[in-house]
Amino acid sequence: MVQAQPQLKTFADFLTHAETADGYYELTYGELVEMPPESDDNLFRALRLYEALKAVVDMRQIRLQGIAIAMPGQPKNRYPDLTVLRPEHPEQMREIGQAAITLEMAPRCWS
Repeated sequence: MVQAQPQLKTFADFLTHAETADGYYELTYGELVEMPPESDDNLFRALRLYEALKAVVDMRQIRLQGIAIAMPGQPKNRYPDLTVLRPEHPEQMREIGQAAITLEMAPRCWS
């Protein structure tokens, strides 16, 4: 039996679905597109960046993978390998109860 994909239009719809999804997905034109696993080399580079950044950035502001970031175009979200958050982002994420940065939050700081 083929299961129908849920109709997802917004980042909020995506976040609701992502709570129960296995793996990482991007929402592109209403379709969930499964993302392939990262290569070991890529994970190692992100870890090295993390080690360098934690000397100059508060560790609460650094995230390795797993954080969904809303995008204004398509796809509607991304999962960066490493993200440097603004100081207010950790509290904002606690308020929404998810590791996610919405378009309504303070502007993102990209690494």
